[in-house]
Amino acid sequence: MRILFVTDARSPIARNWLRYWPEQGHEVFVVSTFPAEPVPGVAGFAVTPIALSGLAGRRQAESAPGKRRSAPGGARLIAVRTALRHLAGPLTLPAAAGRLRHLVKDWQPDLVHALRIPFEGMLAAAAVRDLNVPLLLSVWGNDFTLHAPANPLMARATRQALARADALHADCQRDVRLAREWGWPAGRPSIVLPGNGGLDLDVFHPAAEPPAAPVVVNPRGFRAYVRNDTFFRAIPLVLDRRPDARFWCVAMQGESAAEGWINRLRIRHAVRLLPHMPRPRLAEVFRQAQVTVSPSVHDGTPNSLLESIACGCAPVAGDLESIREWIDPGRNGLLINPADPRALAEAILRALEDEAWRREAQDYNQKMLRERAEYTACMQQAAAFYHRLV
Repeated sequence: MRILFVTDARSPIARNWLRYWPEQGHEVFVVSTFPAEPVPGVAGFAVTPIALSGLAGRRQAESAPGKRRSAPGGARLIAVRTALRHLAGPLTLPAAAGRLRHLVKDWQPDLVHALRIPFEGMLAAAAVRDLNVPLLLSVWGNDFTLHAPANPLMARATRQALARADALHADCQRDVRLAREWGWPAGRPSIVLPGNGGLDLDVFHPAAEPPAAPVVVNPRGFRAYVRNDTFFRAIPLVLDRRPDARFWCVAMQGESAAEGWINRLRIRHAVRLLPHMPRPRLAEVFRQAQVTVSPSVHDGTPNSLLESIACGCAPVAGDLESIREWIDPGRNGLLINPADPRALAEAILRALEDEAWRREAQDYNQKMLRERAEYTACMQQAAAFYHRLV
């Protein structure tokens, strides 16, 4: 099968999905919307900037597989950049679609798969609008809840992409439902699988012995939709009762916003800001923690949530419809109002102090992930879906 992927090839989520297909003998072509290192084993690789992505410097753009990233500057600057891309992105579609259309005609793929709707799905839909090639769109967690309603241009481009799509891949059932509300025609096929293709359970697994130290890990970095203000404000409330608790923050090393919270709240002794790290090292960090937190206000299925609970962490997350597809509150995790520091602190304290509950939650989560999120099994389902579309 000849497959053309339109994606941000810097993304470890995308690269984890992409690596499967060359390994299985498929002829793979990748068009990246950001400058990135070529994906190993592909037959063709090109960069087509869109929505100001061409302004991203090489230093920021490069990302090895398994490496996590969050844009520098904290949530406020990220929100500004996101708003600018929402305004500029739809306006840059025609020129970028023309470039992609030429590549589609040259490479003659059997299937085009865009890994998220803004702006890769919008671009692919415009490029193949009247071409006789199936188009599959992946939906990532914020496509319908954050990006599509941002302004009328984004809403229109989202609807146009869905109208052209022959099929949909989402990482939660909620997004299949929302796709219908955004105009995706009834009767077209869909599949629900983790956005990165699933977990390598040889990498993400619990420690041989459960961690004794009360470590809480926040793996989300700085994103416009993650309430890190809530997270940092909860820390002193936890320390009042558990002064031995420690908080590890992945992808926050060097972030001025994180340093500001630490200084204002006088919690430096309890907080460790960690850099971006490859997936095996990230798994080691998760195995040393008892609790993982994700105070997000928009999400589908966060890959870091699945990775951390695979390593034995008890999850505390924002109470979102998509998260409830994985977390049964009180059984295998705790859900909170992501704007409420006290609620987050109370949930963290419960998770730290109830060892028996953590063990029960871990047993439940291990079984759930083996059944629903193991990489090879998920990608075999994806392959069967591809063949059905072609």
